[in-house]
Amino acid sequence: MYQVPSHKPGFAGIGMTSERTRRRLVELLRDMGINSEKVLQIMQSLPRHIFVEEALASRAYENTALPIGQGQTISQPYIVALMTQVLFDQPRSKVLEIGTGCGYQTAILAPLCEQVISVERIVKLHREARDRLYDLGVRNVVFRHGDGFDGLADFAPFDGILAAAVSADVPEELVTQLSVGGRIVMPVGRGEKQSLVVIDKTESGLKKQEIEAVRFVPRLAGLG
Repeated sequence: MYQVPSHKPGFAGIGMTSERTRRRLVELLRDMGINSEKVLQIMQSLPRHIFVEEALASRAYENTALPIGQGQTISQPYIVALMTQVLFDQPRSKVLEIGTGCGYQTAILAPLCEQVISVERIVKLHREARDRLYDLGVRNVVFRHGDGFDGLADFAPFDGILAAAVSADVPEELVTQLSVGGRIVMPVGRGEKQSLVVIDKTESGLKKQEIEAVRFVPRLAGLG
């Protein structure tokens, strides 16, 4: 599905090693309870090492978060897989991603829906992720530089919304822009007390459930 761009410098010789380590990572994720074969297949095919600095490439297939600069991280693979699996409990055509970061989560969402709208507040990360996914051949993502916690009314309604930064609550703007039958997956909480929360919007109202404890970088206002 995904191939390492041939013109990317600095990764010569890592291809075969990464294929083996990707398979081991996928088996670990399966043992941890990830059972969506679609998600696992995408994660096995996606070269995570091109989303981190060359100095960290050897750690790219560890089940751990890694720094990507600007005070941000690429999320732990298990959390990426879990959030994706939970979001796609059913087919979803249009998905809003809040917090593009390095674009790793974006690249996993893209094959699962018709369109991803991905918003990043830090312009450097926004541009790098856009270029990286273009190199990977991804063409169904709309990238925007902005504060995604206000949503994107011009693209609403969304069938799914996924946020990669913790907020004290679920912003009302996101609930408003969610279609009936849609689902929000995001971390909610303060400090070290955070939970991965799912909000389903039904004809009769909202249904909320907590999945498990998580640890995310905090939501920040404004642009960077």
